[in-house]
Amino acid sequence: MLPTKVAWRQALFLPAKPGKHGNNVRHPLKWQLAIIFFAITRAGISPVTESALQKLLLKRFLLAGCTYLMVLLLVWMAILGGHVLAPLAVMTVGTGLLLFSQLLLGWVFVSGRNLRCRDPSLTECQVLLALAWQTWLLANLDQARGTFLVIYPLILMFGLFHLSGRAFVRCALVVFFSFTGLILLEAHGGTLSDPPLAVLQVCTLFVVLTWLCLYASYVQASRQRMRQRRFALQAHRDTLRGMMGQLEELVATDELTGLFNRRHFLRLAGRELEQLRGNVRHGLALIDLDHFKRINDVYGHAAGDQVLQAFAQAANGCLDDNAVLARYGGEEFVLLMPDCTAEALVERCECIRLAFADTQPGAVGLRVAPLSLSAGMTLLTEGDDLDTALHRADEALYRAKRLGRNRCEAAWEVVDA
Repeated sequence: MLPTKVAWRQALFLPAKPGKHGNNVRHPLKWQLAIIFFAITRAGISPVTESALQKLLLKRFLLAGCTYLMVLLLVWMAILGGHVLAPLAVMTVGTGLLLFSQLLLGWVFVSGRNLRCRDPSLTECQVLLALAWQTWLLANLDQARGTFLVIYPLILMFGLFHLSGRAFVRCALVVFFSFTGLILLEAHGGTLSDPPLAVLQVCTLFVVLTWLCLYASYVQASRQRMRQRRFALQAHRDTLRGMMGQLEELVATDELTGLFNRRHFLRLAGRELEQLRGNVRHGLALIDLDHFKRINDVYGHAAGDQVLQAFAQAANGCLDDNAVLARYGGEEFVLLMPDCTAEALVERCECIRLAFADTQPGAVGLRVAPLSLSAGMTLLTEGDDLDTALHRADEALYRAKRLGRNRCEAAWEVVDA
């Protein structure tokens, strides 16, 4: 899953963070990016970049620009229809100033200077600019004023998801007092043509603005609850993912020695064998602890467990991270060394044999002859069969047993052929 529009929109819709005195202010860019980074990292998504965030802000600005063009089309229909009081030259200049302001804002976004602001989307700035232009337009309309009043709610809807609750109410108050002041100014100058209609328009606007403020509060509260539930769900998913990881580890690990178990080893070895190509060879060894049954019979199974653990510790100290060591069953272990030569395999097996002998008797608390092991070794090549290779290693192991134990024997016949 890629960090697409949904992730960016969530970033832009962040609620305000409390200021020093409890006032709500917009998140600075560094806060937004930090929260975005935290949220999508938990979901396993690549971290956001400023360029992707800026690209979304540009798309949002272009949406606002297209809205301006559609409203300007309606304005010029009113001008050509004779519903505008101002001269044509005044309206042309007003249109030109509006387009210039949008070009200026576009340059701010394209140049990236908006990223220096506390609110990189410049939502409140754009809303206030649109409200100023809308009020100036209404001041130059006569009978079409009621028609263009619907632009006020449209402007506020632009900031519904991006402004904090206080900022949205502040913009709504600017709308109400701007239009009310316009009506009062005309009434004082004696140019108000229909006072009852103007009062009705003011009351209607008040009701609409009140509803918008309540709706904005409801939307933001709902989004906050959804965000909290989403984070809680993500936390549950993380917990479940961790439990699944622990379960997989338990399934793949031998509880006593901490090594891989036989089933997991066969799966890993099979995958490595399938990926084997060219002249690359893997080393394979079966290791059996000598006289282990005697230790169990004489000293008990607890002592036998200590011997198994001592072997696992000694063997791990001789191997690098690429080697795979697993408990194959009972006192038998299996070793896989990827990209290995015959000499390296013999060296590692001898190292394990000597290290295992040095671990006793004090390390395991047993008064017995030095611990020893026998190993049978072979090499895996491209096209080899795992069962066949294990059979070769097993034959080499029994040859080591017949020759007196405490030694490493190899079966290279198939490789040499």
